[in-house]
This record gives sequence, structure tokens and C-alpha cells, in this order.
Amino acid sequence: MEKKAVLISFILLIIVALAGSGAGIYYYVQYQTLLTRSNDPNATVKDLIAKVGKLIDLPTGEQPTVATVTNPDLIKSQPFFAKAKKGDRVILYPNARLAILFDETANKIMNFGTINSGTPSAGTETAPQNAPPVTQKAAPPIVSPAP
Repeated sequence: MEKKAVLISFILLIIVALAGSGAGIYYYVQYQTLLTRSNDPNATVKDLIAKVGKLIDLPTGEQPTVATVTNPDLIKSQPFFAKAKKGDRVILYPNARLAILFDETANKIMNFGTINSGTPSAGTETAPQNAPPVTQKAAPPIVSPAP
């Protein structure tokens, strides 16, 4: 009976040692990944673009601008951001006039469309002589959903 108890204890010790070693290896790999990303801030953007590039053809020869949705309530009024959630990524290609709303957790493109600058060219509008002065702010870029 005593040999059986020693054998069971030994097997349990081996299982605990293997589990501890596996956890140690896992956290070491996670640490190395984090260390690599902190040394190369563009690594996260490159990873994101690689994920999105598997789902849709992306413009080449242009570095995108990437933003993270932090408060979707502020942008829900724009149709492009109707499905936006906190943490979603917005990828903008200004030269290609392409915008992409990407849910990184679901690995899903929520919306994509063209970028409209929304700013009129200078000198195209003239105010009537007796009109009160109008102050005009530059409009933020508006993203139109793809048809």
C-alpha cells in the first residue's frame, strides 16, 4: 500500500512540475512579445494591418493612420460609426481615400468606405455685401460608408 502512495505522490509531483514549467514558458513568451512591441512601436500597427490585410485588399505604398475608438457615443451620429464599439480600430488611408472600421476582438471588418474631406476650396464662396460676418471652422473629415 505504501508503494502505491509513493507512486501517486510522484506522479502528482511530475504533473505539478510540468504545469509549472508550461506556465513559465507561456509567460516568458508573452513577456518577450511585449518587450519586442515596446522596442518597435510600429509593430502593433504592422500586426493590425496584417490582420486586416487577410480580410480585404489594402492599398500599397501608403502608411495608414490608425486610431482607436475610445468613446463610441460621440461618433454614433455618423453612419460610418453606427456599429462602432469601444476598442474598435479605425484605419485611414488618406491618399487612397479609404477608411476601415475593424473589430480586433472579433477579427471582423465592421464597415469600410471612402473619405470625404468636407472642406470647400478657398475662394469659391462669396458672401453678399450686407451679410453678417460668418466664422467657419474647418469641418472634420467625414467618412461615407461603401455602397
